[in-house]
Amino acid sequence: MSDVIRLIGIRDTPLSVDEVFNAVGDPAAGGTTVFVGTVRDHDHAQAVRALSYSAHPTVERELRRVMEKVAADFPVRALAAVHRVGDLEIGDLAVVVAASCPHRGEAFEACRRLIDDLKAQVPIWKHQTFADGGEEWVGAC
Repeated sequence: MSDVIRLIGIRDTPLSVDEVFNAVGDPAAGGTTVFVGTVRDHDHAQAVRALSYSAHPTVERELRRVMEKVAADFPVRALAAVHRVGDLEIGDLAVVVAASCPHRGEAFEACRRLIDDLKAQVPIWKHQTFADGGEEWVGAC
């Protein structure tokens, strides 16, 4: 199963959609789905001034566990996921995940599960500072 997990990364440098897309390339895949999460300028109807992500030391192990579960539940040919940590700017890529499968429907479903489970189960936290001076921590799990 680990041969379908082609890329796992937690980085403090800018992310590349091309890197993630290329990692899941497979001649047996008829469908590839890529999800890109970007830093937006608002949340909860409030203007966001600053945003930072931090991760627990077990983050890559937990991300692999999530990816292995997706690989067990779907006929994936390849999976990839990278998440940014540190201080990010509005418009920066925060997360990029991809799944390739024999058919498009499976690719969409596997990619959706990958991003949803990453957000729910992988120990990454978001700290937002709002324009009004308020702040908020959002935990992935």
